[in-house]
Amino acid sequence: MNTDPIADYLTRIRNGIGAGNKVVEIPASNIKKQMTKILFDKGYILNYKFEEEGPQGSIKIALKYSQSNNTSAIKSLQRVSTPGMRQYTNSKELPRVLNGLGIAIISTSQGLMTDKEARKLNVGGEVLCHVY
Repeated sequence: MNTDPIADYLTRIRNGIGAGNKVVEIPASNIKKQMTKILFDKGYILNYKFEEEGPQGSIKIALKYSQSNNTSAIKSLQRVSTPGMRQYTNSKELPRVLNGLGIAIISTSQGLMTDKEARKLNVGGEVLCHVY
């Protein structure tokens, strides 16, 4: 049994990039679907598809690579808040990833959003991960 599904989600994407895979398949959940939509909206993945087969369903993510030197759009995926040590922050102390070039995915009372959106709405929450 997996005790940290978000870390598993990030690790599957990281392993897919390391292996040079075009598509990664991940077991679905609502929070993973929201994280996938954020990664797509911010241009870190090429495309995604939610499949409702089986009891849980799955997410197929098409990874994005540059045409010239075949490097991934995602340089780093880091889990910040873990089940053993939750990392919460208020709206004034939201993290800036790579001085604003990357994103932090924040779980707020208004749903999942990036650090920039949370700053605009003046809400804090749990810092799930950093992406750049």
